[in-house]
Amino acid sequence: MKILVAVKRVIDYNVKIRVKPDHSDVDLTNVKMAMNPFCEIAVEEAVRLKEKGVATEVVAVTIGPKAAQEQLRTALALGADRAVHVATEERVESLAAAKLLAKVVEEEQPGLVILGKQAIDTDNNQTGQMLAALAGLPQGTFASEVKVDDGKVQVTREVDGGLQTVELTLPAVITTDLRLNEPRYAKLPDIMKAKKKPLDVKNPADYGVEVASKLTLLKVESPAERKGGIKVGSVDELVDKLKNEAKVL
Repeated sequence: MKILVAVKRVIDYNVKIRVKPDHSDVDLTNVKMAMNPFCEIAVEEAVRLKEKGVATEVVAVTIGPKAAQEQLRTALALGADRAVHVATEERVESLAAAKLLAKVVEEEQPGLVILGKQAIDTDNNQTGQMLAALAGLPQGTFASEVKVDDGKVQVTREVDGGLQTVELTLPAVITTDLRLNEPRYAKLPDIMKAKKKPLDVKNPADYGVEVASKLTLLKVESPAERKGGIKVGSVDELVDKLKNEAKVL
């Protein structure tokens, strides 16, 4: 079975985000970029399934600028066998990404598609669901456990009420949650080997997909600074402040 894993290039989660002085966008000057953390979990799960003998090949795919090949090489170092880069300098929105991934799925014919449930830059949590709809595949989102057996996959999902387990017929789309696994670190020999693994570069026109943004970014602002809290001496004082100062009662 072939597994297709989608990854995305984002600002490293340890980096403090800066907004441009003109508030037109996030400032990416000299900012460390990395693979989206949820995508790391997706790659790890695909590699583990290969190590168990469930999968025979893991293919990583990304959509983005030339620099995004760095994240594909990371996926290859973590255990993916080859990679596909859909190169574009456009800001790719969720629907366009899903359309491109659907074309890659059609071309690659994987038995399983794994994505992170969301990217930490846009936090949309849309691409996996849109991809499943466009490709006509069953979906298991927010996966905290995945079991593949006899042409089916059981996905334990994290929902508001606790855990829900669904069984999907392969091929299927899965999006990963934080508790699915803990990604490994790439070893130096694997990083060196990743440089020689095949990486196929394509562009949206090859798939007949228009990626021009349908949204206009008007303004970006940093979150308002939180005010320091205060301690109260009694419940009565707390109620008084909530009623007369905060005016929430």
